[in-house]
Amino acid sequence: MVETAPVTRAAVAALLAALVAACSDAPQPPTGPREIVPRAACADRDPERKAFYGDLHVHTRNSFDAYAFGTRTTPEDAYRFARGEPVSLTPNDAEGRPTRVVQLERPLDFAAVTDHSEWLAEIDACTTPGVAGYDSATCRQYRSDQTNAAIVFGSAAVVAEPRRRQDLCGADGSACVAHLSEVWQRMIDAAEAAYDRTSACRFTSFVAYEYTGTFGVSTQHRNVIFSDVRVPLPITYYEQPTRQGLWRELRRQCIDAGIGCDAIAIPHNTNESNGTVFAVEYPGATSLEDERAQAEMRAAAEPLIEIYQHKGDSECRIGFGAAGAAIDEQCDFEKIRREGAPDCGDGTGSGGSTHMGCISRLDHVREILLEGLSEGTRLGVNPYRLGIICSTDTHNGTPGNVAERGWGGHQGNNDDMPEERLATSFLGAAATEQSPGGLAAVWAEENSRAAIFAALKRKETFGTSGPRIAVRFFGGFGLPADLCDDPHLVRTADAKGVTMGSILPARGDGDGAPRFAVQALRDPGTAARPGTPLQRVQVVKGWIANGERRERVFDVAGSPDSGADVDPATCEPFGPGADSLCATWTDPEFDPGQPAFYYARVLENPTCRWSAWECLALPEADRPPTCTDPAVPRTIQERAWTSPIWYDPPAQTAAARGTPEKLAAASPPERHAVP
Repeated sequence: MVETAPVTRAAVAALLAALVAACSDAPQPPTGPREIVPRAACADRDPERKAFYGDLHVHTRNSFDAYAFGTRTTPEDAYRFARGEPVSLTPNDAEGRPTRVVQLERPLDFAAVTDHSEWLAEIDACTTPGVAGYDSATCRQYRSDQTNAAIVFGSAAVVAEPRRRQDLCGADGSACVAHLSEVWQRMIDAAEAAYDRTSACRFTSFVAYEYTGTFGVSTQHRNVIFSDVRVPLPITYYEQPTRQGLWRELRRQCIDAGIGCDAIAIPHNTNESNGTVFAVEYPGATSLEDERAQAEMRAAAEPLIEIYQHKGDSECRIGFGAAGAAIDEQCDFEKIRREGAPDCGDGTGSGGSTHMGCISRLDHVREILLEGLSEGTRLGVNPYRLGIICSTDTHNGTPGNVAERGWGGHQGNNDDMPEERLATSFLGAAATEQSPGGLAAVWAEENSRAAIFAALKRKETFGTSGPRIAVRFFGGFGLPADLCDDPHLVRTADAKGVTMGSILPARGDGDGAPRFAVQALRDPGTAARPGTPLQRVQVVKGWIANGERRERVFDVAGSPDSGADVDPATCEPFGPGADSLCATWTDPEFDPGQPAFYYARVLENPTCRWSAWECLALPEADRPPTCTDPAVPRTIQERAWTSPIWYDPPAQTAAARGTPEKLAAASPPERHAVP
C-alpha cells in the first residue's frame, strides 16, 4: 500500500512563500502580477456583437485519465488544432507512431485547455524521465497498468479528505505542489502563445483548468476559466474539497487579490451528479442572511452551466419534469443511462460518474432553473441564475471536433476503433451513448479575451450540439410585435429590451405580458459539408405558481410536421427546411406575481447520428449488433439552446435589491467599449 500525505492550505501558502524567497532570479511565479503584453485593436469590431464559437472543456496528455487512455496531445497541439491545424491520434503502428490525422474543417474562434488540476504535477513526474518522483512506486504502477492507471490518482477525489501520494509527493505533499507551479506555467505559456494579439483577432485562448471534485463517485467537476494570464496556482480538490471553498479561494486569490485577475467556474455533467452539484444547501449558515450571502457568492462564481457534451445532454429528462407538464419529447435527446434508474427524490445519491445510483431532477438544467426561482422567492437571491453553453470534454486534445460523420471518438485508445465506439459497454455505459459533444457560443463585440470573457460573465451565451447555428433571444415589455421585419432588429431590441442572460426590466404600470423575439440562422457549413436546414424554434418557460414548479414548451416558428427526415439506408436527408426562422412571441399565461424564466431552443431537421454513419461505413457482415439495435438512435436533431431571460416579480425584486447599491448591481449590464 502506497502511503498518502495530507495537504493543508497553510502548507501550500508556506511553500509558495519559500519558493518566492528562494527563487529571486527565477521567472516570476503565477501567484504574482504578470505583465500582460499589449494587443492591437481588433480590426473587425461590431457594437451589435457577433457570434463566436469555441470549446471550453478540453483535455490533453496533462490529464491523469487522458494520458492513461494513450493520449499524447499537448496543450500546444490542442490550441493548434483549434486554430485549424492537423494533429495525430492513436491507434499507433508497430513503431508506436500515431496512424490517424484529424483536422477541423473550420477553425474555432476560442478555446481553453482544462486539464485536471489535481494531478498536473504527478502526471508530469510519472511520464517525464529524470523528474523527481519518476521512479516512485506510484509512478511505476501508473506506467505499467494502463487499464487501471486512472484509478491510481482519480480515487483521491472521491473522499472527503483527499491526500496526495506520499512516495511521489513527499510526507506533506510539498514536492507535488512545488512541481505544480512549473507545469502550470507551461500551460499558461501555451495559452499565451496561441492567443492572437494582432489586429486580425483570429483566435482567443484562455488559461483554465478543471476542478475535479468527485465525492461519492458523483461528478461535481467545474471548469475554471480565467480572464487573462494574471492567475494564481490552481485551487484543487486537495486544498479545497468543497465547492464553497473553491469559490472563496477564487475570490481571495484571484478576484480580490489586486493582481488584475478574474475567473468563473462552470459546472458540467450534472447528469452524472446524483443530485449533488445543485443540492440546495448552505453549510454553516445560521440565518437567512447567511444563506443569502452564500447564494450571492454562488451566483457570482458560477454564472454558466455546460448543458451538453460527449457524455450526454443535461437539459431535461422525461419523467422528471414539473407535475402536470406535458411530455417534452425533445427531453429524450442524447441521454446516457437510457434504462430506468431510481429517483433520488428530495435526496442525493452516489456513483453517477460510473453511471450508477439514483437520478435527480436537479441533475437537469430546466429543473435547476426552477429550483432557482423557488430559492429566489424565499431568499430574495436566485443562486441558480445560469447561462448556457456546450463543449466537448474531449480527452484527445481535439477541441471542437464535433462532426457526426467521421467522428473518431474522444478517449484515446479506448475508442479509437469502430468496434470500440459501437461496443455494448464502455466505462460504465453503452459506448453508443457517447457523442461528439457540442460548442460554446457567445455574442461579443470582437474576438478578444476581454470581449468574450465579458460575454461569458453577462451570460450572453448559447450552446449548440455541434452545428454553428446562430440564435439571438431578446425580451422586454416594449419590444415591437413586428421586430422580425425591422432591418435594425438588434439595435431596436437592445434599446427596448434585454438579451439572453438578463433579467427583464421593471414592468411599468401600463405594461402587459412580456414579449420575446428569437432569430435563428442555420449553420452554413462548408462546400464539402453544407449545414442542415432548421425545422423549428421553441420557447421553454418555467415558473412558480402557488409554490409549485410549472413548465411548458411553445413552438413559435417553423413546424414539426414538415415531413423532413432521413433515408436510413443511405443517410440522405429529404424534405423542406428553413435557412432562417424569426418570431416574436408574447407569453399567453403571464402572471406578474409569478417568477419565471424563458429560453429558446432551436431544432434542425433530422440527420444521421454518428453511430449510423459508423455502421454504414462498415461492410454489412462486419456490423456489430448495435447497428440494428432499436434502442440505439439512428438519427439526431441537432440543436441550440440560449441562456434564459428571467422575470422577477416586483416584491422579489424589491427584496433582492433593497439598497441603491444592490439596485445598481442588479441592473442589466452595460456593454462597454473593449480596449
